[in-house]
Parts: sequence; structure tokens; C-alpha cells
Amino acid sequence: MVRALWIALMMIMPSVAMAWQKDYTVKSPDGVDIAVQEAGNPAGRPIVFIHGLLGSHIDWESQLHSPDLLRYRLITFDLRGHGLSGKPQDAQAYGDGRRWADDLRAVLEVTKAENPVLVGWSLGGVVVSNYVAAYGDDEIGGLVYVGGVIELKAELLKPHPEVYAGLASDDLKVHLDAMRDFLALCFATQPDQVTFERLLSNAAMASWIMTRTVPSMTVFAAEGLPRIKAPMLMLYGEKDALVMAHPSLERARALNPAVRSQIYADSGHAPFLEEAQRFNRDLADFRESVSTR
Repeated sequence: MVRALWIALMMIMPSVAMAWQKDYTVKSPDGVDIAVQEAGNPAGRPIVFIHGLLGSHIDWESQLHSPDLLRYRLITFDLRGHGLSGKPQDAQAYGDGRRWADDLRAVLEVTKAENPVLVGWSLGGVVVSNYVAAYGDDEIGGLVYVGGVIELKAELLKPHPEVYAGLASDDLKVHLDAMRDFLALCFATQPDQVTFERLLSNAAMASWIMTRTVPSMTVFAAEGLPRIKAPMLMLYGEKDALVMAHPSLERARALNPAVRSQIYADSGHAPFLEEAQRFNRDLADFRESVSTR
């Protein structure tokens, strides 16, 4: 009876039948606990999402509940210093970009995700580049950079000195106000109030030491991007107020001419939230186009 009901549910409501969630922790090589979450179809092709600065796995809510993506195994994790992951008090734990790559490696090893597509938003793009620089991409199916930071250089980032100074401030009010301003800069079209407040609360959970240290972390894009042989897609919002989309694409293509790109005309720095339906369809199409390597 139960089996018959389950089969009927799968036929009538496949998106509900495939809904599934799992939460656990993996240990990074330097001992940091990394919080991992899974959703979607546990037997589906894997997609691994890497959020950006001051984010966490909740940034990907529009993907985790998308009918276009529920057939895949959707893996998220909180970067070190963010969300539910460990927050070391040592600045070197954040300044050494290899450690962020090692976190991703630990997640991939524990999840045993085969030929995953890696999706890196903003700072998550740095993590992806650093990963490939350290480990190559032989075990990766494809890579998607979303508003991805290629290098932490002035010619690729839009200047907001007061905001970044505020993020580094010891003054609580100044620090929190800068977080609010930084989050607002992520969107050309602001999210609804409930979503914005949730994301702001999420940002406030981030380590202050991490926030101060990230602008000087080591980035290995010049070593990583030329090594990429897997299909690679870079998505940017035309109205991005944090990353310079076109110079970033030019720099990426100089390092790897095989880069494919899309520009979302109505998005800012977060097209996966601002134009979620389009993004989810594009991601599903990319995941389907990636053959087993």
C-alpha cells in the first residue's frame, strides 16, 4: 500500500517526490568544520553551489526549490567563516586561498559527487579557480561562474571604499550598516523585505576576521583558469554594481579562450536571485549538455 502510494505520488507530483534534504558536517584538512547540505534527487547528476562573501547555503533557496533543478542532486555548503561552518580566529585561515580550495575538495570527497557541475557565485568563483589550480578539473563535469570574481584587482571590481572600510570596522553600528549597504549593492532589483532581512541576518553571522582578511586572500586564477578543460560558462548581470562584468570576461578569456558567457540585461550581481527562473533553466541546460568526462 505504501509502495503503491509512493509510485502514484512520483507519477502525479514528481517535484514533490524528489524533494529530499540532508545536512551534515565535513572536516577540512586544517580542522575547520564545513556545514554541508543536500537537496533535490539523491540519485541525480550533482550540482555543487559555492556562495559568495557574507552568504551561506540559504543564498541558493531559489535553486533548491526550482522545478527545473529538483531532478539533480543539489549540494550546497557554507564557506569557512560563514553560516553554520567553523569560524577560525586566525587570519591566516582566510588569507591562504588554498585552504578554501581544500574545503571544496573535502566536500567533493565526502559527497562522492561524480562529474559535478560547480557553480561559484562572486567569491565562490575564486574558490573554484583556486580549486582547479590545486587539483585540476579531471573529476569535474563543468564550471559555472555567476558574477564571478576573477581576480581581486581594482580594474575588475567597482570601487566602494566606504562600504569596504565599514565592513572592516570594529564599530558594530558601522559594521552592520556596511553589511546592509554591501547586500543592497548585490541587486539591481532589490528582493522582497523578508528575503532581504533574512540575507542580512545571514551576513551578520559571518566572521569579522574573515571579512577583513578576504580582500587580501591569495587568488590563483592565473594558474587555475588556463588548466580548465571542462565546459565553462560565465554569467554576469549587466547592472552588476560590485564586479565589472565585461573586463572580468576579457580577463577570463585571456586566461582561457574557451570561456562561454551570458549577460543578463536586467540583473545586478545576483542573477540567480534576480532572474531566478531564467538562471535555473540555463543551469539545467548546461548540466544536461555536460557529458560524462
